[in-house]
Amino acid sequence: MPPLTEEERRILLGLAREALGLGVRGQALNEQVPSLSAALVAPQGAFVTLRKQDRLRGCIGHVRGSDPLYQTVRECAVAAALADPRFPPVAPEEVPLIHIEISVLSVPQVVAPEQIEVGKHGVLISQGRQRGLLLPQVAVEWHWERERFLEETCVKAGLPGDAWRHGAKIEAFTAEVFGEPLDSTTSEPLAEKSLHPIRSE
Repeated sequence: MPPLTEEERRILLGLAREALGLGVRGQALNEQVPSLSAALVAPQGAFVTLRKQDRLRGCIGHVRGSDPLYQTVRECAVAAALADPRFPPVAPEEVPLIHIEISVLSVPQVVAPEQIEVGKHGVLISQGRQRGLLLPQVAVEWHWERERFLEETCVKAGLPGDAWRHGAKIEAFTAEVFGEPLDSTTSEPLAEKSLHPIRSE
């Protein structure tokens, strides 16, 4: 799919912000949404990352989208705030301090290790019931070469670091990453060294 327009990005960020505020207060998401473009109602995978004062506060996503993109983003914004097992739920008073970043994913494709391009691809590695995913920006932030990126993804999946050499399934995807404007007095990291929990597809 072609990249989202600036207006489409703005709409998705607004919907995620609204969903975050409603979700942490235990309120249902609005059923009525504005008229949306074809790109925003097409099924597509996405992750929503929340940060507070330069620190990861939650990140949840769907690798392969079965619901409209806008709906996936809204649901993941709430899940990142309330259901990321690494963090306590976001409290209502935290919401103004939260920065939202959205990563819209392409459909993962099985690739050979040498096809992974750092800075372009995210990686999903699986073997049996175990799987781990790292978004493209993680490798860039941590200055990893391809092999290190693959090793870290294996570790995040709970597999030996060299599982990618020994039969683990390697899939690559690209991500269109955008976030809310940052306050000029803050400095946000590009990514956190952590596994982004994966929801059901």
